Amino acid sequence: MVSLLYVCVRPELGAADAEHASFRRALGADVVDRLDLLSQRLDAVDLSRYRGIVVGGSPFNVSGEHKTAEQRRVEADLETLARLAIDRRVAVFFTCFSIGVVTRMLGGDVTTDTPEPASATVIETTEAGAADPVFGPSSPALTVFTAHKESAAALPDGAVLLATNAACPVQAYRVGTHLYTAQFHPEPTPRDFADRMTFYRTTGYFDPEEFDLVQGQVLAASVTEGAALLRRFAETFAG
Repeated sequence: MVSLLYVCVRPELGAADAEHASFRRALGADVVDRLDLLSQRLDAVDLSRYRGIVVGGSPFNVSGEHKTAEQRRVEADLETLARLAIDRRVAVFFTCFSIGVVTRMLGGDVTTDTPEPASATVIETTEAGAADPVFGPSSPALTVFTAHKESAAALPDGAVLLATNAACPVQAYRVGTHLYTAQFHPEPTPRDFADRMTFYRTTGYFDPEEFDLVQGQVLAASVTEGAALLRRFAETFAG
């Protein structure tokens, strides 16, 4: 049995391939299967094979007014995955874009009021985060990579806040025991994140005129605890 699955929601193949590699390394697993929701439906995969699932990032925005049929289908599949995690049928770690999908599913609002540019940022764990098996060992604070235009306006009903900061108050939360969400990107190394920037140079995550400056700042950052979160997620749920 393969215990871990990476769910891809990136249209850019090169970025998706690199993200898969980043998750595999961060999870500490030789084999992490891949499901591309842009080309496959969720029901095409036997999810009973997996004990842990990670969902990558995407340039999609939950709050966008004009969505393609493809994006609507992807969001519906991610909501199905979230419900499976709430029912404890599988453990799922949602990141970046998909925290918005989960927030909306739970009845919360997704806003563009608290964006963060492509950068390394410090987030603080809450009291609940300090007691959590995945986030706790990284308390009281950790440095992670962020790049997002939207985020949860507030903690949705039924969720437990795990991490926060002044720039984006809802950085991570848990629902029940098997559903984790993070606004940030836990998987990339500085080199990974710097390389990913090349795919999104003109998409609004940083000033394209300052590409070299921002990339240099990313490469100089010390970021290791995001990968530690994923390693503990895998150890906790996939053994």
